[in-house]
Amino acid sequence: MIIRTLCASLALAFAGLASAQTAPKPPFVVKLIGFNDYHGNLETPGTFGVNTLVPAANRPPVGGAEYMAAYVARMKASNPLNAVVGAGDFIGATPLISALFFDEPAVETLNKIGVEFNAVGNHEFDKGKDELRRLQNGGCKFTNNVQEPNSCKGFGSAVPGTFDGARFKWLSANVVETATGKTLLPAYGIKTFNGVKVAFIGMTLKGTPGIVTPTGVAGLTFQDEADTVNALVPRLRAQGIESIVVLVHQGGFQNQMTGVSNQAITSDINGCTGDLKNTDGSDSDIRAIVKRLDNAVDLVISGHTHAAYNCSANTVDVRGTSLSNAVTTARPTGMPNKVGRLVPVSSASAFGRVLTDIDVTINPATRDIVAVSPRNVLVDRTDAGIVNAIAANPEVKDVVGAYKAAVSPLANAVVATITAGMSNSANAAGEMEAGDLIADAQLAATQPASLGGAQIAFMNAGGVRNPGFVSTGTYPYALTYGDAFTVQPFGNSLVTMTLTAQQIKNVLEQQFSGCNGQTAQRIMQISNGFKYSWSATGTCGSRITEVSFTPTDVTVAPPAVTGPTEMLVVGGVVQNPTKTYRVTVNNFMATGGDGFATLVGGTNQLGGAQDIDALIAYLATYKSQNMVYNPADVVLSKPRISRLP
Repeated sequence: MIIRTLCASLALAFAGLASAQTAPKPPFVVKLIGFNDYHGNLETPGTFGVNTLVPAANRPPVGGAEYMAAYVARMKASNPLNAVVGAGDFIGATPLISALFFDEPAVETLNKIGVEFNAVGNHEFDKGKDELRRLQNGGCKFTNNVQEPNSCKGFGSAVPGTFDGARFKWLSANVVETATGKTLLPAYGIKTFNGVKVAFIGMTLKGTPGIVTPTGVAGLTFQDEADTVNALVPRLRAQGIESIVVLVHQGGFQNQMTGVSNQAITSDINGCTGDLKNTDGSDSDIRAIVKRLDNAVDLVISGHTHAAYNCSANTVDVRGTSLSNAVTTARPTGMPNKVGRLVPVSSASAFGRVLTDIDVTINPATRDIVAVSPRNVLVDRTDAGIVNAIAANPEVKDVVGAYKAAVSPLANAVVATITAGMSNSANAAGEMEAGDLIADAQLAATQPASLGGAQIAFMNAGGVRNPGFVSTGTYPYALTYGDAFTVQPFGNSLVTMTLTAQQIKNVLEQQFSGCNGQTAQRIMQISNGFKYSWSATGTCGSRITEVSFTPTDVTVAPPAVTGPTEMLVVGGVVQNPTKTYRVTVNNFMATGGDGFATLVGGTNQLGGAQDIDALIAYLATYKSQNMVYNPADVVLSKPRISRLP
């Protein structure tokens, strides 16, 4: 009896063990932490609110590498199953604290923040593919076989005087080297959680060649984003991968669509106003990509537009004209894929202002993501817990401090005194106060006959970086080299060329979307003495109605008119089509950047100074005469651009 009872008990025990071994494993949660467009902002970019209804005085200071690292650490501490990922533009167009040291500080701080995978963005190609590879793999920068003195400071690397390179992987699924037919960098990265593999596919926008200096993308082909992802899905599934996340450097904006009165834009960081459609209801770039994605894709983390949005089950619409009358409504959203299923799409503003905290639920039986829960979070520098965490572990703060000390003598040098701010916000005609100053500086640098004999200068609006020439305090303001560099960080060189009056009319027409290959409205900034009017209702070839040119010497302070005004265009008609003028642009524009293909036809081209050097030299003219720069001075001949009905 005892033996039979014991046997029966053992049988039951083994049966229970077998049952436990075959019971399905429950779903589990992985935490993904995403951000985009860091642009080497080691220090705070200023204040930022969760939406535009927050009064400026109540918006907290945000960002900074040490604060990002502390927030990431806090998020990771809540779930040991995690990954930190990015959607591109982590380098390029960076403040002086990173740019002076060839963006090695950006990479070192990203390493310490804990990034694992990052899509390439268009700015990753600003200095070309070889420099991107150096930043990935490490090693000092050499020019003509001589090490650059500002490379390999190593304040954030393992050994001072070295540069480790990125410990994270840049991904470039749709960027192919023409010579080899292979992707420049890995197409995707894989991380395993509880035995389940998750794939991260990284890409930049296929339009990168149109917004990057041609030398930066030489020898590379940029393929369609959706086609690239869809072609990779079978390869990933062959490896047993069903959980797929796309990191793409392309994006959209929260928009109020024409005729829809209840969608006032508050740009809440967790909003999705207008479902990322354009104002006319058409698909934005990111929406158009998602619409063609294979149903296997579970989540899209995007960037490029510097906008914050959360198009997911957690979308929150905030409408109103002030915080007192704001109405908050939860509204599940997402972007429809090729079969109509809504896919979560997020973006985290830019410059380290916001992090996207994403919980994804994975079914281990199917190895697939079955739920996605994103939440955009401000990197608020006033959070007491975060401040204490940095005090307890100041490693990243110390790295930032070391680079700040190294750059301070140059960054803090006063280059001019300005009487008022000049932002990079355009008026209704497309003119920017900051753009006017830059165009004048570039004309001054190339106006002497020996330096090009320029008469006119054009500056692309996208190259006038945020926030422009402004003070956070009062005016008059002592503008520093660091302030100037923030607005002109690209290191483009000037090119002076000969254009006919007809070519000038053509390139002005080419500023508008759909005209001669232009893909967006891009109003150029123009120099003193040049003026034109454009019609908002005109069509390609007929928008530019009047163009005048008054010879002006901008090498002196204040500028001086040196000749009578002549009309290049009257009533939309070019008066003397073959008459030539010397025109200065940057090398990006000269090679057709931003869609200005007309400039490629410029003749008698002569290279010039770098843009930042031209700007500093122009401002020095005022400083040397103990003059302040007054952007409202009548001799600056503003406005220069007029918008007609």
